[in-house]
Amino acid sequence: MKLLAVVINYRTAEMTIEALRHLVPELRGIPAARAVVVENGSGDGSLEALREAVAREGWGDRVAVVPSDHNLGFAGGINFALRPALAGDASPDCVYLLNSDAFAAPGAVEVLLAFLERNPEVGICGSHIHGLDGVPHDTAFRFPTIVGEFIARVPLWPLTPLLRRFAVAMPMPGQPQRVDWLAGASMMIRRSVLDSIGLFDEEFFLYYEETDFCLRARNAGFPTWYVPESRVAHVGSASTGIQDPSRPRAGYWFESRRRYLRKHHGLLYLWLANVVWVAGFAAGQVRRRLRGLPDSDPPHLLRDFVRHNFLARRLVRPEIGGTRPAGSS
Repeated sequence: MKLLAVVINYRTAEMTIEALRHLVPELRGIPAARAVVVENGSGDGSLEALREAVAREGWGDRVAVVPSDHNLGFAGGINFALRPALAGDASPDCVYLLNSDAFAAPGAVEVLLAFLERNPEVGICGSHIHGLDGVPHDTAFRFPTIVGEFIARVPLWPLTPLLRRFAVAMPMPGQPQRVDWLAGASMMIRRSVLDSIGLFDEEFFLYYEETDFCLRARNAGFPTWYVPESRVAHVGSASTGIQDPSRPRAGYWFESRRRYLRKHHGLLYLWLANVVWVAGFAAGQVRRRLRGLPDSDPPHLLRDFVRHNFLARRLVRPEIGGTRPAGSS
C-alpha cells in the first residue's frame, strides 16, 4: 500500500530532524512510502534547517519539506499536507501521523501498516508511546464524559474504583485492543476513513483534534485500535510546554475542550460538564489539603477554567504563532 507520513514542525527543527532519522529508515522498508514535513510558520530558521538536513542526509527521495506562511495549528498543518496529497496521482492508501518529538522504533511503522492490511474493518491504529526513559505514556483513551470530567479532577476518590470505566485514560493494554481514541503522536489512518468523514476539524487549533476525528470515524463505522507491538518514544509537548506544571494551561486547551463537548453533545451537556469539572476541582482541592498533598495543577487553573468557559465571549489563540479568533478560517 502507498503510505504518506506527515510531520508538523513548529520551532522544533532539531527534534524534527531527529524524528526523521528514525522515520526515514522505516519508509525505505516500505516501497511506496514518503513523508511530508509541514514547516508550520515557525519564523525561526526552521525551514532552512530542515531543507538543509534533508539534502545533507540524502532523504530527498523520501522527504519533502513544505512551508506554511503562518501557524495553522496541528489539525490545520495535517490538512495542509493532506489536501494536495489526496488530490494527486500518487495519492496514499494510508496516512501516518508522527509528532516532531516522536522517534519510531525499528518496525514501528510497518507493524501499523500490516495491522491495517490484516484487518480491513479497522480504520485507525496507533502505537505504544513511551518516554525517552521507557516509562509508558497514556496513549489509549475513552471518549470524554461528564463522569470522566469529575473523576479526572479527584484521583483516588473513594468512588473512583466504581467509576473507573468512565476514566478517559485507559490502563495500557498488553495486546492489540479496540479503543475509543488514540494520541496522535503515532497514528495511522486508512484512506477510506478520510474519504468518508473528511479531514481534521481545523477549529481545533491544538488538542482534542484526535478525539474528534476518532469519534467521527467510529460514528461512520471505522473503529480505532491500539497496537502495542508498534513502539514510539515521545518527548511530549516540545513545542507547546503545556505539560509544564509551572506554566498556566494554554487557552487553546480550554477552547478545544469546549468545542469538542458542544460539537458532539450540545450546549446543555457542555454546561453540565463545566459545572461538574468545577465541583470535581473543589473536591480535589479539599482532599489535597486534608491529606497535605502537593498541588500538581498548573497555576491559576480554576481561574482560567472559569474565564474561558463561563466568562469568555470570543476566544483567541495567541499562545502559538499569533492571534486568530475562534471560528475564523
